[in-house]
Amino acid sequence: MGRGKIVIRRIDNSTSRQVTFSKRRNGLLKKAKELSILCDAEIGVIIFSSTGKLYDYANTSMKSIIDRYNKQKEEQQQLLNPASEVKFWQREAASLRKELQYLQECHRQLMGEELSGLSAKDLQNLENQLEMSLKGVRMKKEQILTDEIKDLNRKGNLIYQENLELHKKVKLVSQENSELREVYGRQNVDEANRASQAPCTVGNGYDSHAPIQLQLSQPHPHNIEAPGKSMKLGLQLQ
Repeated sequence: MGRGKIVIRRIDNSTSRQVTFSKRRNGLLKKAKELSILCDAEIGVIIFSSTGKLYDYANTSMKSIIDRYNKQKEEQQQLLNPASEVKFWQREAASLRKELQYLQECHRQLMGEELSGLSAKDLQNLENQLEMSLKGVRMKKEQILTDEIKDLNRKGNLIYQENLELHKKVKLVSQENSELREVYGRQNVDEANRASQAPCTVGNGYDSHAPIQLQLSQPHPHNIEAPGKSMKLGLQLQ
C-alpha cells in the first residue's frame, strides 16, 4: 500500500515535529545544492528552527547573496516609481560612460599611447599583459598554420592517388594501342602476301588468259580488180 496523503498543518506532537523538521530540512538543503549544480544558479537558504537554531546553505557566499537580494529589491521598488526609474537609468548611463572611458584608456595604453601617467609597476603589468596577448596570438596563428598544412597534405595525398590512377589508365591504353598496332600490322602483311600471289591481268580490262580468236577478212572487190596489190590479213580480237 502507498503512503497516505499527509495533511499540511502544524504537528502537535513535539517529537514527531522535530523528526519531521530534521528530515525535511535535510531534503530541502539537498535539493538546493542539486539545483545550484545542475542549473548553475546562485542559491541561499536560511532556516530557523522553532527553538531558534540557525541552519543555512549557500553555494557561493551568503553575504553576497543577501547583498544582491537587497540591491535587486531596491531596484524593483525604484522601477515602480517613474521618478525613481529615471534616476535609475541615469545612474546606469553614467556607469556605462565611465566603463567605456576606462576601456578606451586601456586600449590607448595597449597601443603604446598615453603612458606618461603610468608608474614602473603599471608599465610592467602592461608589458606582461601584452606578452600574454602576443603569446595567445602566436598560438592561434600556429594552430591555423598547422591546420592549413594538414589540409594541404591531405589534398596532396588525394592528388597523388589520382595521379597513380591516371598512370594506370594511360598504361592500359598504351597496351591496348600496341595490341591494335600488332593486329593491323599482321593484317597488312597478309593482304600484301595475297596481293603478291594474285594472277597478272592486262591493264586495259581484258583477261590475259582469255582465248584469242583469229578471223580472216574477206577480200573486197576493188582488191580483185587490182591484183597487184598485196592482200592484207586483219586480225580481230574478240
